Amino acid sequence: MAALRFLPPLRLPPGLRALRPGLPRLRRVDLGGLPAPEVGRPLAAIGDVHGMDALLGRLLDTLALRAPDALPLFLGDLIDRGPDSDRVLARVRTLEAAGKALCLLGNHEQMLLDAIDRPATGVRRWLGHGGGATLRSFGLEPPQVGAPPEALEDLAGALARALGAEMLGWLRARPLLHREGTLVAAHAGLDPARPPETQERHRLLWGGPLPPGPRADGLWVVQGHDVVPVPLRRGTCLRIDTGAFASGRLSALVLRPGQAPAVLTRR
Repeated sequence: MAALRFLPPLRLPPGLRALRPGLPRLRRVDLGGLPAPEVGRPLAAIGDVHGMDALLGRLLDTLALRAPDALPLFLGDLIDRGPDSDRVLARVRTLEAAGKALCLLGNHEQMLLDAIDRPATGVRRWLGHGGGATLRSFGLEPPQVGAPPEALEDLAGALARALGAEMLGWLRARPLLHREGTLVAAHAGLDPARPPETQERHRLLWGGPLPPGPRADGLWVVQGHDVVPVPLRRGTCLRIDTGAFASGRLSALVLRPGQAPAVLTRR
């Protein structure tokens, strides 16, 4: 597997270049001769944010200049690990409610929901994957090691109250995948042996083996979940989680009808 190969940068009108000359540029992806994904409208798939609200703000600001027509499509894992999960959730939910973004469920949101619904087992699992940072962003402290079941239930109740019924309902309603034309977006990608409509929930959230080459059905898949140093392409699978919480780099894949996709990474 190799890093995405890029064609020469897209050129912006002189006015935009003069306005913000230091901003990262869109880099068109070399598809190796494969047909570009077919989408019905401009989209900007955004990798795992993991509580990095300031970084997300910079990426969205840059997209507003470099690709103002592209609708943000968040691939899940908005929360955990980074310091501002509460702000990220509020920002993305506000955008989605206004029709200015789409947002999928990630495995970290699923673990949060499991912690609320089944605290005896769910809380510890979630904390092992960075959930403590989300708790702190809502003004709550993680339980001590060996805390009794009653303490875990109390914490789950406090978290549900801190989130609020509307936010909790919004999280529960997040879809597992989004399809437009020949593009399918899912947090952890697709099982290459199954069509999108028969995918298993665990595979969409937690991932599995990647296809060795292009999918037989001709679909393109864009996913997060697996951290890569730079966006990677393998066959028709595009992986764009550049580890924002650890690397300080958050990436988006901009897709437009009739064009090769382009990558934008913000620090």
